[in-house]
Amino acid sequence: MADVAVVGAGVNGLAAAWALRRRGIDAVVYEQFALGHTRGSSHGRTRIFRVAYPDPVWVRRAVEALEAWRELEDQSGEDLLLLNGLIELVAEPEESSQEALAECGLVCRVLTPEEAEREYGLVPPEGSLVLFQPDAGIIYAERAMEVFARDVEVVEDRRIESLDEVSEPVVVVTAGPWARKLLARSGIDLPVVESRETVVYFRLDGELVPPTAEIVLRGHGFYALGDPAFGLKVGRHMRGSRADPDEVHRPDERVVDEVIGWTRERFPAADPNPVGADACFYTNTDDLRFILERHGPIVVGSACSGHGFKFAPLIGERLADLAAEAL
Repeated sequence: MADVAVVGAGVNGLAAAWALRRRGIDAVVYEQFALGHTRGSSHGRTRIFRVAYPDPVWVRRAVEALEAWRELEDQSGEDLLLLNGLIELVAEPEESSQEALAECGLVCRVLTPEEAEREYGLVPPEGSLVLFQPDAGIIYAERAMEVFARDVEVVEDRRIESLDEVSEPVVVVTAGPWARKLLARSGIDLPVVESRETVVYFRLDGELVPPTAEIVLRGHGFYALGDPAFGLKVGRHMRGSRADPDEVHRPDERVVDEVIGWTRERFPAADPNPVGADACFYTNTDDLRFILERHGPIVVGSACSGHGFKFAPLIGERLADLAAEAL
């Protein structure tokens, strides 16, 4: 029997197990499907990395995460990040990350629409503020998951219906959209809403991956990032509907159509006809915060809200700290 059970082998569960192993604590990960499955929140070839946030607290956390990713690259010998910059498009200056970045001593520059199109192939919406920040790009998500899973014991096809089934003295719950119902059976209220989100893939030829792009409009905007298979991955943040993760979901055709229209306007070099679409889950708190807390021997790791992957090394360390406290 291991010292700690981790329920859920998404990126945060694997990062927690990896961090526990670094402390010399024996951990086993229970996963209801197979590693790399497409039913949750961690699948896909790439994820956004950025330090640009309007809140300096999140900027500082993202800088810490960048350092942690670089440490993981050094330890694993794998290239996990490709940082070729972020273009942030905002309708109003007060929505920009510019002041928060400056407060934290990070560089950025305002682009003209002509510069954005000429240098990055991105056509900004009329009247928007265009901000470029270099410490951003993509995480090679599948590769990162593989690194976190190295030398970690994972029991696949093992669904935990109740934490009473777990014999290990401490359990870390990183079950994504399944966490709320699972924890409720142990009397723990997890204040989250599960939503099904949609991403769409487009062919964009060229040797360079385009910079990450985001358009911020009252907190719910489009985003785009590089995809090594097709070129471009595009979605709309928090556009999805509440959904049950136990049901198999297809991409939302309404969102697909919205993404196609946006991509045709913003990335004219991309093939306007998508090559595919995918669905994934967000597990959302009311203010985008992460819930990392301990209830006796039960550690809760709900870290998504659509922006959690980039913080995975930090989240794993924090969950390992909490689990070690419980032993």
